[in-house]
Amino acid sequence: MVPSTQGPALPGFTTAARWYGPVPTWVALADDGVEVAAPARCDRFHDPDGDARQANSPAYLMPIDAPATLVARVQVDFVDTFDAGVLMVYETSDAWAKLCFERDPAGRSTVVSVVTRGRSDDANAFPVAEASVWLRVSALPRAYAFHASGDGRRWDLVRYFRLGSRGRRRLGLSVQAPVGPGCTVRFVDVRLVPGAVADLRGGA
Repeated sequence: MVPSTQGPALPGFTTAARWYGPVPTWVALADDGVEVAAPARCDRFHDPDGDARQANSPAYLMPIDAPATLVARVQVDFVDTFDAGVLMVYETSDAWAKLCFERDPAGRSTVVSVVTRGRSDDANAFPVAEASVWLRVSALPRAYAFHASGDGRRWDLVRYFRLGSRGRRRLGLSVQAPVGPGCTVRFVDVRLVPGAVADLRGGA
């Protein structure tokens, strides 16, 4: 990915943070938030059963050199299937992962994770009845953990994995609308803080 225009000022994001991919329309919000418009038919996915690769979703990424945790409450104005607000980890074009609040083919709002090591591994976690969900990405010394929460206090482990590339590690926000005309995503109470979650399965 090639970096582009600097984006919103969010807690923990310095001037080293950049948009990668197309620069979307975005508006800063109160409560440490940002509203981002996903362009039509944008996604990041490497089909595990074919040669199709899509890599045109906007991503606002912050380079990290030590363990860190990114948290945000995500709300999506869903329009079409697979619309999503995303927290992303990125090492290289073939080594990245995303934790999504996404509309599934049945029309449900769902927590979804995708881990890509050359090909993407796609997994639905659980549906969400509320209009928003808390998502958390923790970068450990050599691995990552994805968590989701209804209230930002009690967390469920979604995925624990390692990418294993030698690329520069980055954490950030992304949006997608793979099949539709676009959607609007709000990330609120965003914070990127030093340190990783100590107990991945303890709920804290």
